[in-house]
Amino acid sequence: MNQPSEAASIREDGSIDRLAIDTIRTLAIDAVEKANSGHPGTPMGLAPVGYTLWRDFLRYDPGVPDWPNRDRFVLSVGHASMLLYALLHLAGVREIDANGKPTGAPAVGLDDIRQFRQLGSKTPGHPEYRMTTGVEATTGPLGQGCGNSVGMAVAQRALAARFNREGFTLFDHDVYVLCGDGDMMEGVSGEAASLAGHLGLSKLCWIYDSNSISIEGPTRLAFSEDVGKRFEAYGWNVLHVGDANDTQAIVEALEAFRKTQDRPTFIVVRSVIGWGSPRAGSEKAHGEALGTDNVRATKKAYGWPEDAQFFVPDGVAEAFNAAIAKRGKAAREAWESEFERYRQAFPKEAAEFEMLRWGRLPEGWDADVPSFPADAKGIASRDAGGKLLNAIAPHVPMLIGGAADLSPSTKTNLNFEGAGAFEADEHAGRNMHFGVREHAMGAIANGMALSYLRPYTATFLVFADYMRAPIRLASIMEVPVVFVFTHDSIGVGEDGPTHQPIEHLATLRAIPGLDTIRPGDANEVAVAWQVALGRTNGPTALILSRQALPTIDRGKYASADGLRKGAYVLADAKEGDDPEIILVATGSELSLAVAAHEQLVADGVHSRVVSMPSWYLFERQDRAYRDQVLPPHVRVRLAIEQAGALGWDRYVGADGATITMSTFGASAPLAKLQQKFGFTRDNVLKVARQLVEGHTS
Repeated sequence: MNQPSEAASIREDGSIDRLAIDTIRTLAIDAVEKANSGHPGTPMGLAPVGYTLWRDFLRYDPGVPDWPNRDRFVLSVGHASMLLYALLHLAGVREIDANGKPTGAPAVGLDDIRQFRQLGSKTPGHPEYRMTTGVEATTGPLGQGCGNSVGMAVAQRALAARFNREGFTLFDHDVYVLCGDGDMMEGVSGEAASLAGHLGLSKLCWIYDSNSISIEGPTRLAFSEDVGKRFEAYGWNVLHVGDANDTQAIVEALEAFRKTQDRPTFIVVRSVIGWGSPRAGSEKAHGEALGTDNVRATKKAYGWPEDAQFFVPDGVAEAFNAAIAKRGKAAREAWESEFERYRQAFPKEAAEFEMLRWGRLPEGWDADVPSFPADAKGIASRDAGGKLLNAIAPHVPMLIGGAADLSPSTKTNLNFEGAGAFEADEHAGRNMHFGVREHAMGAIANGMALSYLRPYTATFLVFADYMRAPIRLASIMEVPVVFVFTHDSIGVGEDGPTHQPIEHLATLRAIPGLDTIRPGDANEVAVAWQVALGRTNGPTALILSRQALPTIDRGKYASADGLRKGAYVLADAKEGDDPEIILVATGSELSLAVAAHEQLVADGVHSRVVSMPSWYLFERQDRAYRDQVLPPHVRVRLAIEQAGALGWDRYVGADGATITMSTFGASAPLAKLQQKFGFTRDNVLKVARQLVEGHTS
């Protein structure tokens, strides 16, 4: 608290609720003003909504903010981050460290709010998961939080189906979202809402701040549809609150949500952005600090001390914390007591959930991973991936996923006994049917991963473009989603350039924290899936082929286990001989490199083949290992990959070359395309010999 002597004079006829709402507003004003950066308007307009939801409905224990059956609150309007930070501060939420241990410190202290948007603070411009206790998802790109919330609601249903038993209700929490006009304009929210309505996710509530303002001005410039009617068509229960300041109407709408058992709820709340500000409804109230004069005038309108900054009146935080904690602590303690009884009655299930909660995998989860014998004809890596997925999934609890209406092509359907499908009336199924909704699929998977599940998604690699935002956010949040991408090259053939990825590998590899793995045969696929599921601190993209790839003879060449280090020497020159050339390849081009290598060796050229399925993993090895695989003194190197050349210069150097794609593909049978673009043994040999001769001449 600060300036307590002024508390009594602020609003003599005002309730503690009014004081709390205006405290949220003024904290947002002061934080944005001090930072000279941020969005004060939405927190000001939505303060009554956020306050009412948290104080009267949210089942949440500020002292133990990570208990599993807590209600989830997602701020999809991430630019309104000060609303969340103010709520976390006033609610007295306590901090949890990176190891899941309480520190005793506040999650967001008043000093943290003073450091809003500053380097190293716990109050960044948009809420960031892991950085700030109480932030359930990293939001900012509009619509993503909406998608995440659908994944959280799916997870609630899946967890309940797996763990709830007669007499034991471990999972029945609600998921709340604050969203705005920008969220509604972004297509991802429509994709996610459509699926949520189809699935009848009745524990999901979106509260839509309809304030009719965007950064460019009134939303009527580009947005005039009746959003409520759209959501009715999606199958949601649509309610309306005419004034965001009418807290009784908000209460009634939230009570109606809780009574709705067959579909999600969409509450349209009409607000005035920057309520109380002389510039309310203006772009300035939305997207930047108000300025000294407007701040004083706004505080005067609230009956606030005009010169007070970061002022929390006596009793406000205590009353807010008491209201939330009384309900939340009792619910949390009852849950913990119930879980202990559950542990006695269902020890196996209790142990399974504990593994999920702490991100562990069960003993022997990969015991049934198959190995594949050498085979010149081979198997498509997508087919090998399907075999691996179905060998592992029965042993990995809550490994749930699906494709964007492409599972027959991506081979990602779980077909073991009891796998089933997750549907509106069946929540124990392990197969998700996302429909043709790649963008929402990625956002939903992130929400599932934030709620103890181990999700995977699948589509063609070229459609990674539709998923870039959620893939990037999965990396920022460090959640272990597995993104499966098949049809990974011009090997798609007759489908033509619209379906043939060229630049996609480079753009995925550019995302920090994303492990992009392109295995070269079935045994590398087996290791890749083990690596992906063994990872708990970030996402993985598995890049798989449509066409069959020869299964390399691992008795003759190195073990596929080398994939765990990102790159390894697959085939080498005779013992003791330095290679004259190193052929580096990934995916479908690995067998091409091996074929060229065998001919080079027969011709007396000291050749080495390096399989490099994961740049990410290779860069995390020590210098000694990297130099062992790619000796710095061996400067003649040739990279072979049916994708763009961008990035390969780091590995081939100034004296090396690439056989890669510099144009889009074409529609033709695969053999014709390989000939046209140079992905043949003869062309690899030609380029390799030219490199060797050029270096020795």
